[in-house]
Amino acid sequence: MRWRDVYRSKYYIYQEDHVTTYTFKVVVEPDEDRWRAFCPALEAQGASTWGYTRKEALQHIREVLEMLAAELVDEGKPMPSDVQISEEPLVAVTV
Repeated sequence: MRWRDVYRSKYYIYQEDHVTTYTFKVVVEPDEDRWRAFCPALEAQGASTWGYTRKEALQHIREVLEMLAAELVDEGKPMPSDVQISEEPLVAVTV
């Protein structure tokens, strides 16, 4: 059995007087001597990365998702259907 973690990652886009929160499911799993992190909904667009620790892999996938979300919004493209979208700020805590 392979060990893996599934998290939700949040990204906020501030536009004028409102904020939009995007919540992405991410998977973090060991991969030989490092950790692989990816977002299934955006993996085809490049949402996959790695780190030497689980924490580092999570930080990297957050940065990748921030870039991809901003790119999709800037280009007027829709988010994948399994990305949760809220028109209010939210706080996520992963323990």
